[in-house]
Amino acid sequence: MLTLPAAVRIYVATQPVDMRRSFHGLAATVRGQLQMDPASGHLFVFVNRRANLLKAIFWDRTGYAILAKRLSQGTFHFPVDVPEGARQVTINGGQLGLMLEGLDLRGARQRKRYKPREVKLAV
Repeated sequence: MLTLPAAVRIYVATQPVDMRRSFHGLAATVRGQLQMDPASGHLFVFVNRRANLLKAIFWDRTGYAILAKRLSQGTFHFPVDVPEGARQVTINGGQLGLMLEGLDLRGARQRKRYKPREVKLAV
């Protein structure tokens, strides 16, 4: 499983991508289709038309790295609803883990999490 720092965002492209693409092709897709910087350190996830193959690309300060996974049965599902016309959706690490397992989360409900209040310091 992947362990990502909290500062890393995970973007999933909503349109299918040709999975013959490798480092340069996926980086060009991030620039062109998602209009983002592939060397930003964020994780960019792509799925093929059949939704049984997934590739993720990220920059790790020394070069690009690709993670690829093909499901032997079933398909990958977006863990969140995709807004009309959206080029990408943002997900968290837990959702990515479940997506990589091939689980369909459309019926799942995420419970509220504890968030500490912001404390203002008097100066």
